[in-house]
Amino acid sequence: MMDMKEIRTLAQIMKDNGLTQVEIQEDGKTIRMERESAVCAPAAPVLSVPVMQSPLPSIAEDAPPQPAAKEPEGRIVESPIVGMYYASPAPGDPPFVKKGSQVKKGDVLCIIEAMKTMNEITADCDGEILQIYAGNGQLVEVGQRLFLMGDAQ
Repeated sequence: MMDMKEIRTLAQIMKDNGLTQVEIQEDGKTIRMERESAVCAPAAPVLSVPVMQSPLPSIAEDAPPQPAAKEPEGRIVESPIVGMYYASPAPGDPPFVKKGSQVKKGDVLCIIEAMKTMNEITADCDGEILQIYAGNGQLVEVGQRLFLMGDAQ
């Protein structure tokens, strides 16, 4: 049976390659892993790979940890609901905000459509839009990052 390191490595391979399912057969036993896709899309084909005798690459226990990519400092604006993210009030209109936009408390940042209701997501303070994480027309989940805001300039 696979140990936790091998399972984690396999999960990372799935993530890196955009796979939503994988099935492994070894010594008459089957391991099937599935993960949810971030967006609604046709199901990816299941990758079925026979396990070779050599184990999955192992991670050296004494290897130094890899530094995480440094993200700019600021406040994250998360989605409060599940729905479709819209950057502008109507197709063809300019977006409410773009990277570098200065916003005031109460300014509309985007719209999330949930159950045919358009929900305006507003800034809870003054600031600058440093990063936009969601794409127009993308399905967003509760707690998903939408924006990174910095202090007002």
